[in-house]
Amino acid sequence: MPPESQIPTQAAVKRRFAVRLALFYSAIFAVSGTHMPFFPLWLKAIGIDAAWIGLITALPAITRFTTLPQVTAFAEKRQAIRAAMMVSVLATAIGFTAIGLQQQPLALFLIYALTCMMWTPTMPLTDAYALRGVARYGLDYGPLRLWGSAAFAAGSLACGYLVDSIAQRDLIWVIVAWAVVAVAAGLLLQPLDDVRRRPAETHAGKALLRDGGFWAVIAAAALIQGSHIAFYAFSAISWQLHGLGGLTIAGLWTLGVIAEIVVFALSPRFSMHPSTMMAIGGIIAVVRWIVTASEPPLALLAIAQLGHGFSFGMTILGTMSLLVQRVPSHQIARGQGYYAACNGLLGAATSIASGAIYARIGEGLYYLMAAMAAAGAVLIWSARHRLKAQPQSEASGG
Repeated sequence: MPPESQIPTQAAVKRRFAVRLALFYSAIFAVSGTHMPFFPLWLKAIGIDAAWIGLITALPAITRFTTLPQVTAFAEKRQAIRAAMMVSVLATAIGFTAIGLQQQPLALFLIYALTCMMWTPTMPLTDAYALRGVARYGLDYGPLRLWGSAAFAAGSLACGYLVDSIAQRDLIWVIVAWAVVAVAAGLLLQPLDDVRRRPAETHAGKALLRDGGFWAVIAAAALIQGSHIAFYAFSAISWQLHGLGGLTIAGLWTLGVIAEIVVFALSPRFSMHPSTMMAIGGIIAVVRWIVTASEPPLALLAIAQLGHGFSFGMTILGTMSLLVQRVPSHQIARGQGYYAACNGLLGAATSIASGAIYARIGEGLYYLMAAMAAAGAVLIWSARHRLKAQPQSEASGG
């Protein structure tokens, strides 16, 4: 075969990989876009009380620091990341179907726990698959990942429209439908060449655990991101009690996602130090939760939602930049694992507590979330000189 005839073939393979991965990203984020804001609403609609909602919605965070690392490590060890992605979304679709057939709190808790064990690894597995494809085909990660954020917003809006058209007890089937779409998208994923791992280092991570700057970063990030937990669990319920319709609720969520996308798109232009970015994210979170707690008019609430681009997006950007600076390249996976575990542990505790607190003081819960974000902002700001003066280098070895 003439060499020049191989060019369109390789280009077609590259394009097919990108399109199919973008479809998969879109499908799994559409599941999240319907699940995150409306699953608590469905729980309330079938008669689950606030304390149980707090316990149930804590499960994804719990699995992130318990079973998720084991699932991803097993898939990587077996050179089966693509297969694990496909199994994960299939188990998720089956799990949500089983959830939709239950109404007893304990049964829901147990089935949802099993579902989360398979669902929460989907995103890190997909990112690992995407990064391998980026290296294999010379693609850019950003344009692929962007479709996920857009699908989250679209899924949230579509589900919000349906809230006003169908019984809230049927919302679970919208989540199931998107999970089935994710299963179909998973079947289209292309296999990639095996990537052989470097031998694990015997003492990897010990120096990292002694790095106070590293712990300041992940603790501050966990506090600021954890302050969003109450919003995720109870915003839709609270807004509905104040007379907002499903489409309006979805629109408010979508505003936050759009702001997040804009911040990500503009991030290459940011010149401030990452610790400053995190501190700004924490301060915006404080303002956002205080405004939300005060039962503001819709216009002000919409403005507060635009703050999500900073409270969530800028915090993530600062955190990732600091981890890259602080953690040597040969320990970056371990550093990300510690970060995920810290987020999951604090997120689970916050979710469990928020259910009981919301049942007693309602939207006053947001004031506690504001204090949590303030603590994160103060922590990262107090550590800024250490983070600026002693970044890790590639050659440092930790």
